[in-house]
Amino acid sequence: MTPDDLAALMDRAYVQMRPWSAQDIATTLDSPYSHLLAHDHGFLIAQLVADEAEILAIATDPARQRQGVASTLLSDLILKATQLGITRIFLEVAERNHPAKAFYAARGFAPVGTRRGYYTLRDGTKDDAALLSLAIAQGQGDPAPTSQGSGTKSG
Repeated sequence: MTPDDLAALMDRAYVQMRPWSAQDIATTLDSPYSHLLAHDHGFLIAQLVADEAEILAIATDPARQRQGVASTLLSDLILKATQLGITRIFLEVAERNHPAKAFYAARGFAPVGTRRGYYTLRDGTKDDAALLSLAIAQGQGDPAPTSQGSGTKSG
């Protein structure tokens, strides 16, 4: 997938949020710490630095949501992170994005903080970002839920 393809998919998937531009995606992917995991109907962009990973973006084609695409992408990231010795994954999600918050909670992510007014929505209003964290149990294959974390972005 090209940055244009990723931006078009993100535009379809991010109903309330302002999507990234192709240039934003290209610039992010130029970083040596950025990793793109892509499947036919979705993608995940993460930064992997030292022993932490941060999910920067995840998008699934709306026609394929709730069919396991995001779960597969997240599982792929956890596997890659485990192989690289990553011990914690962070992300932020819009406070009003209840389906996404439920998705991450079901996979063991726990809230560790809030960023007030972090997101600008398509209608120009602001939304808080809920900071979530997942500890990865090294050598066990399955992530261990945690409510501990620094509450800050890595990178």
